[in-house]
Formats: sequence, structure tokens, C-alpha cells
Amino acid sequence: QVQFVESGGGLVQPGGSLRLSCAASGIIFSTYAMGWYRQNPGKQREWVATITYGSGGSTAYADSVKGRFTISRDNAKNTLYLQMNSLKPEDTAVYYCNTSPRLSLASWGQGTQVTVSS
Repeated sequence: QVQFVESGGGLVQPGGSLRLSCAASGIIFSTYAMGWYRQNPGKQREWVATITYGSGGSTAYADSVKGRFTISRDNAKNTLYLQMNSLKPEDTAVYYCNTSPRLSLASWGQGTQVTVSS
């Protein structure tokens, strides 16, 4: 089955940085566009960023994170990354990775908590 395991979250001060990782299994990772999503309690999960399956990868970002976050991938390691800089309190959420667009066969992982607070 398809599985995603997110890691790298934590507590950081506003303006700080974090690098999230997502280990994928059960799919031919290199053939899928991938994305990061986030969710806070009481809110719907929202899309954050996408990277295409091509080498180098074309990227797209939500307006709220554009210019601050960078999505990347290492197909040899079946791993997706999200470099988050200039973090703001409103970035606080559980971050998830998945295919982008999300496929029905790909369930959500546990996510990794990112908390931005002074």
C-alpha cells in the first residue's frame, strides 16, 4: 500500500526555519507529482505546494507561502522536502505530504506538527 511518513516538524520562533521530509513507499515515486498540505484543528486541509515528477521539478505554491517555502524532491531516495523560511505564527499546522493532485489510493499519513511561536 501507499504510505507517506512525514518528519522534521517542531517548535520554532517567528522568522525561523524548518526543513520537513516525507518518505514515500508503495508507489513509483518518480512518476508522480507530489505536494505538501497542512491542517489546523477546525479547518480543512489546505494545499501548500506542488512539485512535478520531472527532473528538477516545476513548482507551484500557495500565495500564503510563496517566497518563503521551497519544495524539492530526491527521486533516488523516494523523499519529498519542504524548506520553510521566515516562518510566521499562521504557518502553525500539521503538515502532510501526498500526491498532487491527491489520488484516491494514497491515504494521508500522520503528518508532522509545525508550531511557530515566540
